[in-house]
Amino acid sequence: MASSFLSAASHAVSPSCSLSTTHKGKPMLGGNTLRFHKGPNSFSSSRSRGRISMAVAVNVSRFEGIPMAPPDPILGVSEAFKADNSDVKLNLGVGAYRTEELQPYVLNVVKKAENLMLERGDNKEYLPIEGLAAFNKATAELLLGADNPAIKQQRVATVQGLSGTGSLRLGAALIERYFPGAKVLISAPTWGNHKNIFNDASVPWSEYRYYDPKTVGLDFEGMIEDIKSAPEGSFILLHGCAHNPTGIDPTPEQWEKIADLIEEKNHIPFFDVAYQGFASGSLDEDAASVRLFVARGIEVLVAQSYSKNLGLYAERIGAINVISSSPESAARETSQLKRIARPMYSNPPVHGARIVADVVGNPVLFNEWKAEMEMMAGRIKNVRQQLYDSITSKDKSGKDWSFILKQIGMFSFTGLNKNQSDNMTNKWHVYMTKDGRISLAGLSLAKCEYLADAIIDSYHNVS
Repeated sequence: MASSFLSAASHAVSPSCSLSTTHKGKPMLGGNTLRFHKGPNSFSSSRSRGRISMAVAVNVSRFEGIPMAPPDPILGVSEAFKADNSDVKLNLGVGAYRTEELQPYVLNVVKKAENLMLERGDNKEYLPIEGLAAFNKATAELLLGADNPAIKQQRVATVQGLSGTGSLRLGAALIERYFPGAKVLISAPTWGNHKNIFNDASVPWSEYRYYDPKTVGLDFEGMIEDIKSAPEGSFILLHGCAHNPTGIDPTPEQWEKIADLIEEKNHIPFFDVAYQGFASGSLDEDAASVRLFVARGIEVLVAQSYSKNLGLYAERIGAINVISSSPESAARETSQLKRIARPMYSNPPVHGARIVADVVGNPVLFNEWKAEMEMMAGRIKNVRQQLYDSITSKDKSGKDWSFILKQIGMFSFTGLNKNQSDNMTNKWHVYMTKDGRISLAGLSLAKCEYLADAIIDSYHNVS
């Protein structure tokens, strides 16, 4: 380190260096030497027998070795979109719901819940490490059903987390600490942050086949084969509904076969449930995969998020649940999740937790929420249908675009490769992730014709 500092100092002059005089604003003259002084740094010029020598002292950052990180592949899309001045630009990168006018939407039930907080005069005191008790009760019941035996038998450990990302991170830390060497299998492809989460938790992972580019559908045989060949006791990361980024979910019959295999191999399923109620419009239908495993007595981890279904993106509200075989086990898991959370962020935020607790716990607000979710899910379904109709009416090549209608949730996996996705952005000003995923939640009915033209051009004219 010292040698690098000296090397830098001998070859560079700091651009921030300024010169100051030392005697009544005038430079000091002495013999053949002219010197200027500035604080601890000095700049000097010595003339001796026709030769000039300079010495420069430079401050070099101790953090010089930290490289610039690449932009986030998802959030970076929004940054590029903002920098584009085109009138026709579309941001289909980030998964956030927009109205038909492509504006952010705050649910009416959220506003009502916030008014309730003001009326009650709720304070801003610290929550316990595990979070708001009313939220933890509500979120477990929403996930599993209030009458689920696992809840009644106190076999569910629920800890409030920082939305889906933070909840997944708590689960990953639990795996790293108490299942040393265990591997997590992640679908190919998957949400862009899954691998980062397990990498940072030092949990090894590998991929199982999921997407079939030939059919733009589920590679179920490949998925089963890879889960079967995984070491016994592996963790299998599953998307509870509305798989991100593909929008392709297993059928109920396929879920049964997946559960059979996981049980046979003594694997542990780890569900990521980010879209309950937002995919189909039904809270129960979107939780069916998780409930199937729990009903069969399989121990599971489940991360939940309320970013999408309640629009609480910035509140960072979610939960990690561990459904185990006994109340004693659940108590131990709760204690260890709290132990992990304490040095990580100490305790979670209260605002979003109170919103969820009030909405789920109030029958009137709960029914209003379900109606709003159906409205949001319905708008996305209408956009999906309109996009399909626009593409099929324009494209006479005979290509089968029916996969658009078979997918579910806020995303559509277009099947476009990186070059084709780049063409969508560079030529058509359509901003999307480079894997070909588009967020239908950021699309309006009025823009479907334009998007159809962009997709058709990119698919047929770019290889």
